[in-house]
Amino acid sequence: MTIPSDMKAHNRRVIEEFRASGGSAHGRSMLLLTTTGARTGREHTAPMMFIPHGADLLVVASNAGAPNHPDWYRNLVAHPEVVVEVNGEKYEATAVVPGDGERDQIFAGVAERYPFFADHQAKVTRTIPVVVLARKP
Repeated sequence: MTIPSDMKAHNRRVIEEFRASGGSAHGRSMLLLTTTGARTGREHTAPMMFIPHGADLLVVASNAGAPNHPDWYRNLVAHPEVVVEVNGEKYEATAVVPGDGERDQIFAGVAERYPFFADHQAKVTRTIPVVVLARKP
């Protein structure tokens, strides 16, 4: 996977494509996650891959194997109330970061299905977080 040189511009194009198509971009299962900035309090929207997990969705803060967590992850840790856009639907959710044992079990299942996440983990010393997006009632 090649990281674009201007990630913000790339994400803007993906978000536009996602919304124009009613919920897909680059032919992948994607969602848009809107978080509240940890420092700024402003809303930020990021496109990302998701994995169904029962009634919830999972997202993985791999940051393509970069040494630091992605900004969206730091934002949702500070403000776990998020907005999810997926499959033509938009709803509020709570982001839950599972504890170590549960995280390891979930990550193992995700990495088995999508081996590139195991490759990302092998590149870094940080533990790549998995986040459960639980729809609010």
